[in-house]
Amino acid sequence: MTLREVVVVGGSIGALTAVEMLRMEDFDGRITVLSDEDVPPYTRVPLSKGVLAGTESIDDVVLAPLADEVDLRLETPATGLDLRTRTVHTPAGPVPYDGLVIATGGRARRLGHPGQDERVLRTYGDCVRLRDDLAASSSVLVVGGGFLGMEIASTARTLGKDVTVVDLAPPLDRLLGAVVGGHVRSVATQAGVRIVVTDGGVRLLGAPTPTGVELVDGTRLEADLVVSAVGDVPNVEWLAGSGVQVHGGIVVDSHCQVAPGVVAAGDVTVISAGDGELTRSPHWTNAVDQARAAVRALLHGNTAAPYRPSQYCWTEQFGLDVKMVGDLDPQGEPTVLDGSLDQGSALLAWPDAVAPRSIVAVNHRTPPVKLKRLLQPAAQAARA
Repeated sequence: MTLREVVVVGGSIGALTAVEMLRMEDFDGRITVLSDEDVPPYTRVPLSKGVLAGTESIDDVVLAPLADEVDLRLETPATGLDLRTRTVHTPAGPVPYDGLVIATGGRARRLGHPGQDERVLRTYGDCVRLRDDLAASSSVLVVGGGFLGMEIASTARTLGKDVTVVDLAPPLDRLLGAVVGGHVRSVATQAGVRIVVTDGGVRLLGAPTPTGVELVDGTRLEADLVVSAVGDVPNVEWLAGSGVQVHGGIVVDSHCQVAPGVVAAGDVTVISAGDGELTRSPHWTNAVDQARAAVRALLHGNTAAPYRPSQYCWTEQFGLDVKMVGDLDPQGEPTVLDGSLDQGSALLAWPDAVAPRSIVAVNHRTPPVKLKRLLQPAAQAARA
């Protein structure tokens, strides 16, 4: 059918990319964007850095404004979906669609019980609150040592706070591998961050505002400010009873299709890795690339090119700019393509330079496009 009414649910970079892609693909019908936030679509990347540090504001992170002909409805969450009548339900009433793009992303995962006012960082509102708390604190305890947790720790340390990071495994090893992860931890430790690895989960202490954590061995760690950075949960509850397949996220096919006239993109999705296992890629580049593929499929069906993950992510912390392409958690010793970690700038490949599966650049001038090209021989061999 010819699409005349496209609804985009979400206010993220994935949602904005979908709107831009619709116009780039010459869709001239009506576009309605439903967002549950009270600010226009923005990029989350600076939240753990400049915005949290107080050097950037909402004006610095809001993305390019939507065209006047796009109907942006803020503070309008989707509460239900009827695939049969092609209707999205909201507190303000039903919104009909011919085509639907779901980009509702995820929300911060929480560790505490309902009586605890847990501090997290996912939205701009979270960031403003956390920034104010940080200004009034001298010590910070971050639960979770992934990209977000370590970026929060880096910003807090830059502001002169006493910082402790607690995780179930050495921070960043799961994402960057032991070699690069170990290097980043070494730099963080030299910057004054205390890292605690616990064999088991932690329990938040204090109510309503947590004031510490208890480890499984009974050890208690306290701080003025406790922040949970333990991943995210896809926003799929509004789809209950709709018939959309949900399994740890919205299940999409290779074209990001969900149902006739419905596609999805970004952190809310899961996709088959090829072996039947469903995987999520909650990264900025994935949301952008997937939104582009989803819109093409919405407009052109299976004649559109399938979605191919870019396998690119990055983090900035403790003066380190770390860019990675390929498989997360590279194992073993890398092949050094240029520089060295000891010298402060390195380009590394796993397992070798001939058919690399992972490439990491640490404070290295190589741009992302070139890093991706370095993976092409291995990708071509895998498809042969």
